[in-house]
Amino acid sequence: MSNVEIAPGKTRIGWIGTGVMGASMAGHLLARGYAVTVTSRTRSKAESLLAKGASWADTAGDVSKASDVVFTMLGFPKEVRSVVLGDGGLAATARAGQIFVDMSTSEPSLAREIEAACRARGAHAVDAPVSGGDVGAREARLSIMIGGEAAIVEALTPLWETMGKTFVRQGDAGAGQHTKMVNQILIATGMIGVCEALLYAHRAGLDAERVLQSVAPGAAGSWSLSNYGPRILAGNFDPGFYVEHFIKDMGIALDEAKRLGLSLPGLALAEQLYLSVQALGWGKKGTHALQLALARLSGIDWEKR
Repeated sequence: MSNVEIAPGKTRIGWIGTGVMGASMAGHLLARGYAVTVTSRTRSKAESLLAKGASWADTAGDVSKASDVVFTMLGFPKEVRSVVLGDGGLAATARAGQIFVDMSTSEPSLAREIEAACRARGAHAVDAPVSGGDVGAREARLSIMIGGEAAIVEALTPLWETMGKTFVRQGDAGAGQHTKMVNQILIATGMIGVCEALLYAHRAGLDAERVLQSVAPGAAGSWSLSNYGPRILAGNFDPGFYVEHFIKDMGIALDEAKRLGLSLPGLALAEQLYLSVQALGWGKKGTHALQLALARLSGIDWEKR
């Protein structure tokens, strides 16, 4: 659709879901000059956007009526399904030419189902999950993994540029979600290494901050080590990404792996470890709270060390 034109002052944006990352992402669009209409399960989470000029809508349907491009940024596939494919949902009321972008981490099959439902009404659907956590969202440095019709994805470039540093179309509907599964598989086992290494440094009596100065720039370095390592050492386990959401993502990846005939024992181990984090009551903390559970296995109370 080469006639799709995205521009501030012309394109009306809808945003559904203003959580840890969604509020920052919608805020960048608002700051760029787009008219933004928002709704969220908890209105208080949208207050910062409303104070900056966003409009509030009571329902997802009202957001859609006021928007040309509607973004969803939700926690679980069941929420995406309800908002988009439920009775009176976005797909059922879609207008010809309207664009729906799901930036939640969800199921590839659901992304394809949404795309088919929207296409039947002359609308377009794109799956565009992201990586970068709360920091990437705040600083507009997200990596955006995109599945959808090539021309529509290209037309949305001004919006991708506003929210992210890297944005790559991976293929047709569902390809963005598959790519996010690759991302989560990498993070899952990588976080085990980060936490175990810091536990070792602690028990060995090293100055862990000095250790990070040596290892982070070298071959052992990673985004998780550089960004979550200092938080772990400071005992700050506030969520950049919730443990409970990560468990959901790993479940999706394991289901897809089974469908593809893959054995992924590292991912399966990571899921079990994170289930223990949740069982210990830390499901609402950030993914780096794996440190708390692993420390407990060695008789260490990390928060009181």
